[in-house]
Amino acid sequence: MTTVTETAWSIDEIKAAGSTLRVRKGGTGDPLVVLPHDIGTLERLPFYDALALRFTVYVPSHPGWDGSERPDWMRSVRDVAVTYQALLAETNLANPTLVGLGFGGWIAAEMATMSPRAFKRLVLVGAMGVKPAEGEILDQAIVSYIDYVRAGFKDQGVFDRLFGADPPTETLEQWDLNREMSFRIAWKPYMYSPTLPHLLGGVKTPALIVWGRGDKVVPLECGEAYASALAKSRLVVVPASGHFVDMEQPESLAKLIVEFAA
Repeated sequence: MTTVTETAWSIDEIKAAGSTLRVRKGGTGDPLVVLPHDIGTLERLPFYDALALRFTVYVPSHPGWDGSERPDWMRSVRDVAVTYQALLAETNLANPTLVGLGFGGWIAAEMATMSPRAFKRLVLVGAMGVKPAEGEILDQAIVSYIDYVRAGFKDQGVFDRLFGADPPTETLEQWDLNREMSFRIAWKPYMYSPTLPHLLGGVKTPALIVWGRGDKVVPLECGEAYASALAKSRLVVVPASGHFVDMEQPESLAKLIVEFAA
């Protein structure tokens, strides 16, 4: 698949559930919503451009992340999921494909349990949200925010290319703010929901579960748990990737999604 970097992207601020969300939009075709990682996202990524060849892609910044308004009342991932349901209603997005990356995968899974038939396809990539039986989800409170992001890459050269070997202060400050918001809504228990596994069985949407073989942030066993719990799902493991499959293997991941959702 060949990415097109000339894709035109717009940025809108949309009010949903009392919060103002920053939403990037680009491409043409059926609607596809991408929910980013807990570290936030860069303005442009080859992964987004690759998807925009086939879909109209919406990339919202989570409430409190990357320029979206920070709601003082928000205290759970389910609160975020409800806010995004309101965003879909506000923008009249019917039957979109929902793609969740890491922390965004947890939000996407919660949204799918709320509306079992509302989405055309569900894609979870290295998704948090379920408790591993043996391993652990990496606790970002015990490492620096730079080391946490680096831990998500199998190839450190990709990190250097995207963020710089020494990321600029602006990037570091945003990672710190995003991490603080993560702690606010996903601290106890850390990065999983004890109720979510019991609700996933009601989801009727066909699901694709994608995991990096070298994921050091969320164990592969969590992907296996999602695949087991979701009735219409399959698990694909990407060999040459860590947690951030969208940044390390953008064209491979986009190809999987296009083949699954088109």
